[in-house]
Amino acid sequence: MRILMVGHYPPHGGGVARHLDNLVRELRKRHEVHVLTYGPVKVREFEKNLVHQVNVPPIYGLRGNTFAFKGARKIIELHRKFHFDVLHCHFAGTTSFACALAKDRIKVPYVVTAHGSDLESTSKSLFGGVYVRTSLRKADAVIAVSHHLAKLARKLGAERVRIIPNGVPKFEIGRERRRYITFIGALRKYKSPETFIELARVFPAFQFLVIGEGPLRKKLESVAPSNVHFMGYREDVDKILRKSLLLVLPSKREGFGLVILEGNSAGVPAVGRRVSAIPELIREGKNGLTFENFEELVKAVETLTDPKTNRKMGSIGRRIAGLYSWEDVARGVEEVYSSLVG
Repeated sequence: MRILMVGHYPPHGGGVARHLDNLVRELRKRHEVHVLTYGPVKVREFEKNLVHQVNVPPIYGLRGNTFAFKGARKIIELHRKFHFDVLHCHFAGTTSFACALAKDRIKVPYVVTAHGSDLESTSKSLFGGVYVRTSLRKADAVIAVSHHLAKLARKLGAERVRIIPNGVPKFEIGRERRRYITFIGALRKYKSPETFIELARVFPAFQFLVIGEGPLRKKLESVAPSNVHFMGYREDVDKILRKSLLLVLPSKREGFGLVILEGNSAGVPAVGRRVSAIPELIREGKNGLTFENFEELVKAVETLTDPKTNRKMGSIGRRIAGLYSWEDVARGVEEVYSSLVG
């Protein structure tokens, strides 16, 4: 089967790019997979003939809108050359709208994977809502990475919805002493990193790590206590998790929460806010705990930093993370493709 994936892809960072990178690696074991992504970027040498790009202005707002229309033209151009069996767009919005526009010309079935903020945030904006609803309604199939997102997709007009969770790599467990309480994510308002900073004030005996970049970084650094360390964006998340005692996810919305499973894969229990898809991944009292308010968060951290409890939940979490493999994700996606192209 010849497939065109459309969306953020390495060297871009972020959850969608990581998802697409892992999925493409699996699918390429059995299929020819091309990728169309946002440019300009430097394509990795081993796939330079399989990754295509659309140059867009690096300006928020213009970037996505430009891709929606230039991307559609590029998809049509690539299809004339390669004759794809299926289009698969990642992130409902301007990216998937490009596929919706192209489909009218090339008559190839297209699939949309909803990842989270597309349905929880983009769909609520004026133009974003048009892009999201139109592309979901016109899609031949919609994949949601959580039950929470599947419900939102149906409310927004999607008809054929399949739930296929993200996969997670299996991280090695080292012998390093676990001593950090860790936050991993974009430093943006919806991730609520300020809650993590406030938590550090309550536990001055522990060292807190902030992994990630974003517009709130300078403000957070200016108010953070001395036991908080800002590490920026890191490629070696697995090494950091091996040294982490606990992962904290205070997000106010989360379409999936892959970082929970990544932490679990490294034997790290998680505490997360009881919103969106987080309760689907944190099995209360097994691989972590959830909270609704700050007082509950403090109690959860007190519980999960107890050595015996921490080891037990970390061990259970590692087993749970093992249930989410990229091999299974790829097989599920292939089933969706087969239902469309035979």
